[in-house]
Amino acid sequence: MDLSHIRYIVNNVDEAIPFYTTHLGFHLEMHPAPGFALLSRGVIRLYLNQPGAGGAGAAMPDGTMPAPGGWNRMQFQVSDLADTVAKLRAAGAHFRNDIVQGVGGKQILLEDPSGNLIELFEPGQQ
Repeated sequence: MDLSHIRYIVNNVDEAIPFYTTHLGFHLEMHPAPGFALLSRGVIRLYLNQPGAGGAGAAMPDGTMPAPGGWNRMQFQVSDLADTVAKLRAAGAHFRNDIVQGVGGKQILLEDPSGNLIELFEPGQQ
């Protein structure tokens, strides 16, 4: 199976690593420098870059620095959204909204320590 590669700009790589490994089941593959880390979960490879740390964190030719946040996101399916949310809230995680019921199921937007979004989704009954 092909790998999926995702890059997130984060304010602090050292703060983001435990968030993704503890709460979302990622594994640390490498952390060769303070401003970069590679994590994995199944076929997903998540590259974390810090602004100003070179590579993907380097400034654009006009001086604009990469920044975290926005509305693009990864989605992870969970079997019990309410239970998952309760555990994450107890651990101090921040959500952008409350659980929303849609046509296909329930979802909520979890923020990593830099404000990048992760959608947690529980499919509805078919």
